[in-house]
This record gives sequence, C-alpha cells and structure tokens, in this order.
Amino acid sequence: MARTSRFRACPLCEAICGLELQYEADELVAIRGDAADPFSRGHVCPKGNALLDLEADPDRLRRPLRRRGRDWEEISWDEALAEAGERLAAVQREHGADAVGAYLGNPNVHHFGHIAYLPALLRSLRSKNLFSASSVDQWPSQLVDWLMYGHQFLLPIPDVDRTDYFLMLGANPVASNGSLMTAPGIARRLEALVARGRLVVVDPRRTETAAIASEHVFIRPGTDAWFLVALLQELLALGPPRIDAYAGKLSGLDEALRALAAFDTADVEARTGVPRARIARIAAEFRVAPAAVAYGRMGVSTQAHGTLCQWLIQLVNLVTGNLDRAGGSLPNEPAFPVTGPGTAAGHRDRWRSRVRGLPEFAGELPVSVLAEEIRTPGEGQLRALLTCAGNPVLSTPDGRGLDAALAGLDFMVSIDVYLNETTRHAHLILPPASPLTQPHYDVHFNAFAVRRVARLSLPLRERRDDERADWEIIDGLAAAHAAASGKPWRTLPPPLAMIDAGLARGDSGLDVAALAAAPHGLDLGPLRPSLLARLQTESGAIECAPPLLMDALAGLAAEPTDAGGLRLIGRRHVRSNNSWMHNAPRLVKGKPRHQLLMHPDDLARHGLADGARVRVSSAVGTIETDAVASDELMPGVACLPHGFGHDRPGIRLARAEAVAGASYNDLTDPTALDGPSGNAALNGLAVTVAPA
Repeated sequence: MARTSRFRACPLCEAICGLELQYEADELVAIRGDAADPFSRGHVCPKGNALLDLEADPDRLRRPLRRRGRDWEEISWDEALAEAGERLAAVQREHGADAVGAYLGNPNVHHFGHIAYLPALLRSLRSKNLFSASSVDQWPSQLVDWLMYGHQFLLPIPDVDRTDYFLMLGANPVASNGSLMTAPGIARRLEALVARGRLVVVDPRRTETAAIASEHVFIRPGTDAWFLVALLQELLALGPPRIDAYAGKLSGLDEALRALAAFDTADVEARTGVPRARIARIAAEFRVAPAAVAYGRMGVSTQAHGTLCQWLIQLVNLVTGNLDRAGGSLPNEPAFPVTGPGTAAGHRDRWRSRVRGLPEFAGELPVSVLAEEIRTPGEGQLRALLTCAGNPVLSTPDGRGLDAALAGLDFMVSIDVYLNETTRHAHLILPPASPLTQPHYDVHFNAFAVRRVARLSLPLRERRDDERADWEIIDGLAAAHAAASGKPWRTLPPPLAMIDAGLARGDSGLDVAALAAAPHGLDLGPLRPSLLARLQTESGAIECAPPLLMDALAGLAAEPTDAGGLRLIGRRHVRSNNSWMHNAPRLVKGKPRHQLLMHPDDLARHGLADGARVRVSSAVGTIETDAVASDELMPGVACLPHGFGHDRPGIRLARAEAVAGASYNDLTDPTALDGPSGNAALNGLAVTVAPA
C-alpha cells in the first residue's frame, strides 16, 4: 500500500521538532524527523517515534470513566461533563470557592487546547487554590524575569548558535532536549559551539552534555550561588562592568555590586568543591570571549537558592555586556506574543496559602502545600480537585503524603488519557482525543526558541463521534460548572480562531492562512536585541537589586557550611519524559535506567557492592532501589531519576507497572523550598543509603 506523509510539530517536549508522519490509508505506520523543517532540520529523538506507541496504547482512555467503588464504568460525554460541573459547583456552594482547587501538569503547555482554554475555566472557578508543575520547575526563572524586567516571560534566551563561550550550570540539554531554550538538535548545536569556542558545564554529575563539553566542573549540589557570587567578584576584579549599551536603563546596579563585593567568599572552595583559581580562570575566559552567555536550568532552579542563582546568572550576562546582545542572551520576539498588552505579566503575594502562609506567584500557590491544604480541617479546606494532564503523586514533593491526601477528597475530576497514580483517586476521568486530531500552535516554546520561528500543526485525522478535543472538554466543563453555579458562560472560539487572534497581536504579519501554507514551519531569522524596548517594570529600567533578591543574598551569607553526607540529585534520560511515558514500549526497552548512581568510593564507604539492593532514606520517606557504581558523580553525591514508581494499586499501565524503579518524590520534603519563589528544592536532598 502506498504511503503518504503528513507533517506537524512533536507535542512531547520543548524542542518541538518537526515530524514526518507516514500513513497507509488512515493508519499511522512510521514517524521520522521532518527534513524540511528549517528549525529542527530532520532531528527527532526517541520520544517522537514513541507517538506510535501512544496512538496504539491499549491502556489509553478514549471515553469518560466514572468510579464506582473500586470499579470503573464508561459513561457518555454529556453525562460526564454535567456531573463534573454539578459536583464542583456543589462543593463550592457548601464550602466556598476555595474549597475547589486545580493542578495543571507539565503537558498542558504542549497543547494549545489546554494553554488557551484553561485560564477561562480557572477564572470561572474563582479559587485561590491553583497549583501547577511550574513550582517544581521554572518558578525561579519566572520570578527573576518579573522582578528584573517586569514580565515573567520576558526571558533572555541563550543565543547558542552564535555564542563563543557558553557557561552552563545545572542543565543537561543533550538528555532533556533543552528547556527554557527551545533548540531542536541541541547536541549538534553544542558540538558546533565546541568546535568554534568553549562550552563549560558546571554540574555534580558528568552528564551527557558535560561529556561533549570543552570542560566539566564538578560542584557540590546546592552551592551554585556561592560559585556565581565568586564568579561575579572575579569578573568585577578584571575591570568595570560593560554597561554602556544599557545607559539610562539600569536601576540599582551599584547597590547590587556593592553587596556582592562585600560578600565573603573566602571559603568558596570548601563549600563548592571548585578551586578559586578555577573560578577566576573561567571569569577571565568569559570576559574576553567575543560573545558569551551564562545559563542555568533545573539543577539551579530546584534547590534552596534557585531564585538567587537565576538572578546572579542574569547579572553575569549584564555586567559583561552580553545581555540583550547577539551571541549572548536575548529574548525572542515571537509571532504570537507572550509579553506586552493583554498578557499575564506576573505578581506575587496577593494572597497566601491557608495552612503554611506561603505567598502565591503568578496566581498560583506552591504545589508543595497541596497535600496539607487537603488534609488540614477548617474553613477553606480543599475538598475537591481538578487535575489536568498531571501526575503529582509522582511529580511533586512527598508523593506518598499527597497520595494519601487525595484519597480523602469529596470529589476529584481528571482530564487525562491514563488511569495513573494520581487519576486513580478521581471520581471522573475525561480523556482528550489524540493531539493528532487537533490544531496546535506552540505559544510558549516558539517564544523561548533560539531562533524566531513559527509553525502551525493542523489535524491529521478526523475525531470519531465518541472523541472530544481537549479544548472541547475544558470549555464543556466550564459551561457545565457555570450552569450549575447559576453563572453566565460564553463558549470560547475554536482553536484556529484563537491562534489567528494571537498572531494578530504581534507584528510578524503572519496569520493562520500563512502558516497553513507552510506545513514545515517558517524561520523568521535569528534573535535580535529587543529587551530594553520591551521592559515592563514600573521604572522602565532593568531592576538590578530587587529587595527580595537582596534579602536572599544576605540569607546566603548566613548559611552554615554543609556538614557533609550524601546529597541526592535527579537526572533525565532522552528516553524518559517525566512520569507519563513509561507505558511506551519504544521508550522503556533496553537497559534499566531506574538505578541509584553512587561514586565507587561512596559505595565502598557504605559497605555496598555494585548492583546492591539498597534503602534510600530522607527526612520524609524511604525507598528501595538498586545502586550502581558511577564515576560520573563527584564523591558525596547520589543520583536518581524521577518519574518512576508505577507500583501503586488500581492503575492501568500494564507496561509501566513492569518497569523497575521507585519514586524520587517519595523522598522529597514539601517544606524544603526556594524561599523567594516557593519552588520545590528537589535537588541537594540529604539522604542516607543502607543495604536493603
């Protein structure tokens, strides 16, 4: 049978690689990279091919499910949406608006039908109990962007294709495919950089990215802020800040530099494990490079000083003149704007969580308080929950504690395609149709790309009568809740109309018709300096010394030296996608990837053999797993991937249940946070390891 090719962007990670999907009649039979995509240029990772598994997965839900005791029954869409809307409204009538909460998982941002339609539903709920995966991820970056530049998404992007010196902290884009830096084929881009300049990776583990770097620098987990303060001191010792390009657009820089100069870093080597002379050499190389950029990601965000690290990284780029400069870091000018009029700039501390009193950021509370808000009695107790494309039992701190809390909810509804560790607690599950049946535009990932690009993905097949698009489910749930609450609701326009309206707010001149005529996507050119013209701070200047961050710097100075012991960090693999793709045979085949990595010297000190079964314990929990020796780690560091632990009863993930591994987040502490943002401090966790 003859094959035909259809094209769209991959919806599974931030790289948004172009895919060529090959069909025989209407059956998807093969997937390869789209060689004609000007951005990804034929690159595809194993996750792209795993779309074949997702489309054919017998465990994937296709019709609404209602729980009856321990059993589930299929019901109609009309019945499911009406019941969900009525039960949410009933909880709010009896206990108030905040008795209903919502948790949004990472995949929401990968689907236009979620990211564009959820805000209206959440506004209709009028609850302060909103949570998302952002607070176990990138909140420190968003907070720093809001404080310094006036908008949480005014994010300077590393200009990886034109830089000469890339200083990378706590990031492994070769495994993750890039994050807050949309760069398909990132390994190829970094190899080209190494050929012309230098890539220096600072990480407690010699990662896949460190393996191709010009230099790898081991650092103790959670000490990156000390490294960065010392780096800034060395940069300033080499000469005055290079800030002529920012004349009249800087506020508080002198104050920030005085505080940094007065900071005592005499013991930086004892704290970080990095010799002062090495930091000085890196500073000198960074300063003399024709173009340089500093960048930090998960390893620096998900720790106790995440926001402080992200601020210091911005200052490194600023004082060397590499902020908003070709080859440095500069924001994208996306065709579909995510900053400017009509967008959510951000805010902080407009309300606080009921139990612990933690401030909201950008309209959300830290997900680390979710379990306590459910289980703590009293006025405002969270009694019902909407989850959308998320599995917080495996993805957020103290998963076992949250697991127990979810079981006590009066009502829970989940928009999800799987009956997983979280949705098993739902009373209703509403599964969206395949993304291949729906229009899509990557609003945020185009905005965070290392080039100015745009691509519209159109449906590749029609939905069946018993399927509903994600946007239809969300809009239908909002309408049902509004009707049950006696509130008006106006159905939102379909996705292509919403995409067209978003494009019209920009100045690219593109519309849906133009993008539909370019099925492989459009390259609109390299990044261009635009930050200074787009600042949204009240002062109209870059705020270099926000009080919240100056206080965080003072707090760092008072931090005692680490007493030693093992510190746990996470890791990614190119064949893994957080917690939700372990049911795909193409991704879980091959060697096991669940093990705890330990340095051989640490294994010996603990009396453990390579491959031993071990018990790993933290302040909040204990897991069992297999320990293997790895000289990729510096001594004193243990490394465990997250997203595993598919052993809870009542799930329907036959392949995932057979995958070995325990959940990292059964060890993480919900009270361990980055202070300014409330982001979970998942890395640098103190643990002990003993024979099982």
